[in-house]
Amino acid sequence: MTVLLETRNVSKIYQMGTARVNALDNVSMSIVEGEFVAIQGTSGSGKSTLLNMLGGLDHPTSGEILFSSKSLEPLTKREMAAYRRNSVGMIFQNFNLIPTMTAQENVGLALAFAGVRGRQRSKRAEELLDRVGLSDRMIHRPSELSGGEQQRVAIARALANRPKVLLADEPTGNLDSTRAHELLALLREMVNNDLLTTVMVTHDKELATNFANRIILMKDGRII
Repeated sequence: MTVLLETRNVSKIYQMGTARVNALDNVSMSIVEGEFVAIQGTSGSGKSTLLNMLGGLDHPTSGEILFSSKSLEPLTKREMAAYRRNSVGMIFQNFNLIPTMTAQENVGLALAFAGVRGRQRSKRAEELLDRVGLSDRMIHRPSELSGGEQQRVAIARALANRPKVLLADEPTGNLDSTRAHELLALLREMVNNDLLTTVMVTHDKELATNFANRIILMKDGRII
């Protein structure tokens, strides 16, 4: 199996006034292509910090992160932006959709940033929304969609540029248990059909157990 994402002795220290907070403490792990990994731990265990590192949203204080065996460390700002745009898709608990845009326009925006134009952009957005079961909700704005539907739009947007890995930070945090199961069944299907490597931070042990190939437990910035 090909290792897609890897951390080597990654630490992250935040300076909070006079205090130093060890958000990550010497974390080493690897994730292979096509794997669905859940990261669990109490609040403050470092799991979201780790996810942000994998997504290139933050940098380690020490250690390194590798994607497809290449370190992210030497990347310029422009190269890091390209990594976030093309290699990684991210979804969050709060959906982060633009309220004035329709579902199709929200997905299309991610394609626009990647330079996809006109009819091609509309067609790709339609395909993605159809894929997540929203072919009849394309012209609805976020306020006209349920929480589960909004999160599906967020997944379609995250997949717009065909990333190798999907990073999900508490993606079911704002959903009831039925919608949460539906959403993870959708992600699981994508992992199986497309070899979409998925790393999900979640508090929900039952969801992690039912849908992930492997669970990584964290405590106090360390993998336990």
